[in-house]
Formats: sequence, structure tokens, C-alpha cells
Amino acid sequence: MEREYPKRKSSTHPDRVGKRRRYKRLLFKNGDMNITQCSVKDRRRRYLADIFTTLIDSKWTYAVLLFVAVFVLSWLIGGLIWLLVAFSRQDTIPEKADSARCVYGVSSFITAFQFSLETQHTIGYGTPRTANSFCPEVVLFVMLQSVVGVLIQAFMTGFIFSKLTLPGKRAGAIMFSREALVTKRDDQMVLLIRVGDMRRSQLMEASIKGTLVRKRITRENEILPLEQFRVDFGASTGRDRLFLPFPAIVEHRIDEKSPFWDISADDLQHEQFELVVALAGVAESTGSTAEARTSYLPSEIRWGYNFERLVTYQKENGRYQIDFNKFNSTRPTPLFPRMSARQMAGLCEANLRLFDAPAAAGSRISAIDETQTVNPEEMDTHL
Repeated sequence: MEREYPKRKSSTHPDRVGKRRRYKRLLFKNGDMNITQCSVKDRRRRYLADIFTTLIDSKWTYAVLLFVAVFVLSWLIGGLIWLLVAFSRQDTIPEKADSARCVYGVSSFITAFQFSLETQHTIGYGTPRTANSFCPEVVLFVMLQSVVGVLIQAFMTGFIFSKLTLPGKRAGAIMFSREALVTKRDDQMVLLIRVGDMRRSQLMEASIKGTLVRKRITRENEILPLEQFRVDFGASTGRDRLFLPFPAIVEHRIDEKSPFWDISADDLQHEQFELVVALAGVAESTGSTAEARTSYLPSEIRWGYNFERLVTYQKENGRYQIDFNKFNSTRPTPLFPRMSARQMAGLCEANLRLFDAPAAAGSRISAIDETQTVNPEEMDTHL
């Protein structure tokens, strides 16, 4: 069953961006979500259940504080343990012989903290702190603290490395055109968006998808404030797969399955929707998946425009040159109608019926001639 899209009444306002109403958006132009979550049950427990992802998503300020706090806390705990060992073995008594001490040189919390730091990072004790091997608990604590130190270093190194290689950083080099354009290609009304990648390293397996978010009222008068409609950029034909060593223009064909089927140039003045576009791919340098997002409001869709050409061939050096100054440059499409795709299709169908009418009459006359002989006086009667 064909999906029904909400219809809007037409208006007669001009189609420039500056005079349109500005609507609140779900997604900012840079890809950040304009959404706040509240009243989530057991949020902290759910976040702690996936602690590594929670830490990766945290701000760099919290990440650096956590990095320092984990190491300092491990040194403090180790220092307390070594101080307890020294007190339990009475190594803090000055009169005790050095050869009888389990931990030599640990007489206060400061010296115990230094001993813990030196043990955990195996930087060497030097003089005067050292551990004697005739105390079994000392050997055990040295082993445990060394293993714990390696685990902490491995975890924190992976944590910092994961934050440095977040896919969002790679997605920051992907560009979207400031506006989406409605024009005509191959006698078909289309919506165009230009995308590009500024980096020399390729974004492999790049693909683009779109979603239209708008309010819809069902036949039962149920209000769906954020109904989602698919915007196809050629998934069935493979045209949504992009090769991005140079900027590409992706197109959405406005046909019966498109949510823009009933929207005309005048309708854009009071429409309330948001077109969310996402481009995903695998970064060639890191192998991680990166996704860049942006959105377009009705005020950011220009009717009857096309993109300027920005790729030129340089005969002097035999190379192609990409002028990113023209990335958002547009030019008007001559004699482009302001009617919707549905109206254009209906007009074309009416014209076809008009042209087919004389041909049908001629076919009827030929059929009469082939079946029977008609006198000239009877011609008017048959016709």
C-alpha cells in the first residue's frame, strides 16, 4: 500500500531564504543533535554497564582528570599497603637492623608512596629504598602491584588512543552543501545535494542516506510529531555509493514514492519538516567507520537552481583542479516551473492524452475502411 504524505495548502510568497520562517531543528548543520533526554529509568546503571563506551563519549576534560586520578589513586593505595607492611613487620623502628627489615627505607607515608610508585612502574628503587626477599608478603605485593600497574597502563593507553581516533574526528573533514536544490534532470524533477571530502586519504565504501522528519496526523486523528519518511538517493540502483576523491552531487528522484511528491515551490514557504542526511564510510587510514550528518530545513531548499561546476582540467600540468570556493555556488535553472512533481506529471499526462486524441480518430477511420466500403454520403454518419 502506498504511503500517504501530509498535503499542505499553497501560498504565494517568494522563494528566497531570507523571508521564510525559521523552525527549530533536530539536527544542527554540523551534525550535533538538538535533543535532550530526561526521565530515563536506571540511566546510571545502564551507563556503568557499558563503562568503556561511557568513558569514550566523555569530554576531554573528564578524560584527562580520570587519567591522572587513576594513576594517583593506585599509587596512594599501594603506598598504604606498603606502609601497613612496614608497620606490621616493625620496619619503622630505627633500632632495627637493616638486614632484618622486609622493606628497607619505608618509615613514613611519603616514603611508602615513593616506594609504591617505583614498584608499580619498575623505574628502580635506588637508594635507600629496597625490598628483601625473605618476607613472602613483600614478594607477593610486588608481583600484584606490577601486574595491576600493567593493566592500568594498558587500559588507559587504549582509552586515550580510542578517544584520539574517534570516527567523529574523521567525519569533520566531510562537507555538505549549505543548501539542497530542486531542479530537473533527464525530464525528472530531482533534489540535489553536494558532498565532498577534504582529506587526501580516501573514505572507502562511502554511502549516503536520507530521512525526512515531519509531523503527520493519521486518519484516527493521532498526531505523530516526528514521523520519519525515507528519502532514497538511489539505493536500488547503487547510485548512493560514492567515490569521493572529488566532490559529488547526489540526487533524489521526486516520484510517487518521494515525500516531496506533493510539494511545490510555494509550499516550501510554510512547510515544517527537516531533511536529515547522513554519509558513512570506512576511513582508509584507521579502518574505523565514520559518519557525517547534516540537515536541511524548508528554508534551506532552493527551488529551480543547480550547482556550479567546480572541477576543471588543467592542461598546463595535466591535473584536475577542484575549486572549493564554488562548493556552495549555484545557478538558476531557466524556465523551471514552480509546480509540484505531481502537478507536472498530471500536466504531462494531460498533454499526452491531447496528442493521442487525433491519432485515435485516425485509427478509427482506417478500421472502417478495412472492414467495409463506405459511400462518401455515409462518411459523416460513420464518423
